[in-house]
Parts: sequence; C-alpha cells; structure tokens
Amino acid sequence: MALNNKQPFRVGVAGLGTVGVGVVNIIQQNADILALRSGRPIEIISVTAGSKDKERGVDLSAYAWANSLNAMACDANIDAIIEVIGGSEGAVKDFVETALKNKKHVVTANKALMAHHGVALTRLAEENNVTIGYEAAVAGGIPVIKNLREGLAANKIQCLYGILNGTCNYILTEMRETGSSFDDVLKDAQEKGYAEADPTFDVEGIDAAHKLALLAALAFGAKPDFAALDVTGISHITLEDIQFANDLGYRIKLLGMARYDGTNYMQSVEPCLVPIQSALGAVEGVFNAVYTDGDFVDKTMMEGRGAGEGPTASSVVADIIDLARGNMRPVFGVPHDMLKDIEWHNGDNLQTQCYIHIRVKDEAGVLADMTAHLKDHNISVDRFVQEANKQDQSASVVIITHKALFSAVKNALSSVEKLSAVLDKPTLLKLEDI
Repeated sequence: MALNNKQPFRVGVAGLGTVGVGVVNIIQQNADILALRSGRPIEIISVTAGSKDKERGVDLSAYAWANSLNAMACDANIDAIIEVIGGSEGAVKDFVETALKNKKHVVTANKALMAHHGVALTRLAEENNVTIGYEAAVAGGIPVIKNLREGLAANKIQCLYGILNGTCNYILTEMRETGSSFDDVLKDAQEKGYAEADPTFDVEGIDAAHKLALLAALAFGAKPDFAALDVTGISHITLEDIQFANDLGYRIKLLGMARYDGTNYMQSVEPCLVPIQSALGAVEGVFNAVYTDGDFVDKTMMEGRGAGEGPTASSVVADIIDLARGNMRPVFGVPHDMLKDIEWHNGDNLQTQCYIHIRVKDEAGVLADMTAHLKDHNISVDRFVQEANKQDQSASVVIITHKALFSAVKNALSSVEKLSAVLDKPTLLKLEDI
C-alpha cells in the first residue's frame, strides 16, 4: 500500500534536553526508514521545553511551539505525546494524565513516573483506549520491555537480574581497574557526564530501583510496587572490597533482582558478588544488562548502553513506530484489572553464600571469637582471607560462607560487630552464582 494513502502519525515532543533532541534527530534523519517500518509517515507537530530561545543544535523551525504542557496535551492534531522531561509529580504527572484523558498515547522515558504512578496511569490509558510506551525508561537502548512483554510472553519468569545503572557500573569498574577510591571515581564520573552533580539517585540505588519495579511488574504480571523494594546503594563499597572480590574470582555489581521461588516473590536492589566469568560479571563500564530465566526459554541476557542521547531516543522512537502501526500492548503485559497484588519479600529468607569483610584489631583470639559467633548461628566458612596492616595494627578479615539463611548471617554479624576488637561496621554482600 502506498504511504501517501495513509495519514501521518503525529507527535508532540515535550522536553528538549539530550533525549528530546535525540528523538527529533532520529525522526528527521531517518524519516524514510520510519515511514517504511510504520507503514505511514511519522511527523512532529509541536515541541515544548522550558526555554524557547535556547540553542539546541537541531532545527525546530518546522514545528509549532506549544506554549504550555496543557496546550500540547489538549491539541486535537496530535496522536501521541512524547514526555522526556522527567520527574514523577506535579506538572509532568498532570501533563501525562491530561494527554491520556484526551485520548492521546503517551511515550515516556520517565521511570520514576511509571514506578510511582504506573498502575493509575495504566487504568486511565485503558479507560481512554490508548496506551503508554516506556521502553526508554529502563536500560536505555536495550529493548528489554518488549522482550519481557512480548518475546518471553509464553514463559513463567522465575528470576530476573539487572545491571540497571550505568553510573554505578562505571564507578565499580573504574575502582577496580585504576585502584582509585569511590570518591575519586565519582568525581571523575561527574566530570565526564556519567554522574549528576547530585549523584544520590544513582549511587544509592534509587534509579535502579525505579527500573526494577517496572521489570518485576512485567516479569510477574503484577502491579509495580516501588515502596516495597529493599534498596542498598554502592557508596559503602570500598576499594578493598573490590580488590578482595577480584582476588576471590568475583566482580561486585549493583544488581536489581526479582525472583519467585514457588512460594515467595522477592525484589531488591543491592551490590552483590558475581563470578568474573559469568555473563553479568563481564558487563563493564557504563553498559547495562538484563538476565532472565524462564520455564521454557531457559536463560536469556540482553546487554547494551543504558543511557545517552542515541540509545534512549532510539527506544522512544521504537515505541512511536509500534503505535503508528496500531500495536497497543497492555502496559504491564496484562490488562490493568488482571495485575496481581503481590506481597514482596526482601530476600532475608534466601539460602545464599555471603561475602563478609570485617576490619579488626590484629591480636590473638579475634578470629576464634568471630567464627564462634558464626557457628552459633549455624553459619560455616567456605573460604577465608586475612590481610594484616602493620601501620595501624589492624587486619582485614574476609570470609566467604557456605549457603546459609541470609537473615541468620545478618544476625550473626550484629553479634560480631559488638566485639571490642571490631573496628568498623562489617560489609555483608550476597554471592549470586548466575
């Protein structure tokens, strides 16, 4: 069928930062490809951002300027709005709600908005016979949403692991490769644009948790529940931890994890040790990856760039192509009314190996006292390393446990921490043998 027999699919772009400009560039430069793959032209009707006069390095002269978000959301000439502003409350939330009420599809890169309000927005979209695309909200250019919602739709997902924050993965990689401290590598990441001036959302795991909440919802046909997530970041990880892990054959990665053991659903974001030779252990720098295990498909993994103008904009436009084709997938894989309310657990009841790092006074009897506390909680030692520091008469004691109940290990360390010879709060990380 000739393209000129089809009406263009018309979009408005709200937000002209890195990703918004990337979207405009793709639609301008790949117009012919997009039209062929959509079966109809894709046209930008209007744009809007905080400043109209700012130089953005892209020609916007062919597009109307929407004087407000509300004006764009109510524009009868627009089929879908692209929201790449960010933020989960206030004007952005109102904008998306108004667009849905006006029967416009929404495509967003806003993981916080979807993690906090995805359930209500899904209901609103279904009531108005439109949908929400959010491929760009998780893992940048990796089509993980489509993979979970469509490619793996025949499977019961048993577990999902994700390296979901490129800033954290870059910091952990650079600490290992350069021998620099967390603070020094973070400063370097900020100078290179990999980390924000306020890096809290990244390094404390909040950004990864927003993304995991969405992936867990897709994996298990559930309502996203960010509030139920147990979140630990990487700011307490020392260069010593990274070096010890490396010597023992592991990498430390900030993992988003969602799993079902046949009884309990669990989700958490936390730094863990993974084998160097494993699929996730090999994911370095700013790259993201998502690993799944399904009952029929077995194991799959996708890896790619998790942020940046090109990869993220590519995912935004992929969602637009789907909408232009007339593909309306359920936002979280199943209709809103069929999304499950899940009681999430944090993994304390998992049987897992653990990495323990304790700095102690270098004196006789300390190790015996520590292992006695572990024995009292039914925890046995698989491997053990001790490294003395003659300058301050301290020693780093590193223990890899056999599998044990994680809550028992935590309780044991609470006792160990009270010993007079213990100098710092112990570091406790799970081992994930993926």
